Amino acid sequence: MPVLTRFYGIVIRMYFQQSEHNPPHIHAIYGENMAAICINDGAILEGELPKKALEMVLEWTEMHKSELLKMWETQEFTALPPLE
Repeated sequence: MPVLTRFYGIVIRMYFQQSEHNPPHIHAIYGENMAAICINDGAILEGELPKKALEMVLEWTEMHKSELLKMWETQEFTALPPLE
């Protein structure tokens, strides 16, 4: 499960498709909290994050939506810049 980026204590990961399911999504981990977040619309598919952490993850996801969808399709994972 590659780490795509880290910022403000948040770790963003994407699992390999063989063990995953649609819709395309990322996993955001912040302390004891974890959420699976849909790349297309930012919906929380599973779990929860504190409000501020979720806002930052959604902002970052929107900034990198095309790259994230490409990674989901190709399974070629690359590091992405953190939210600053």
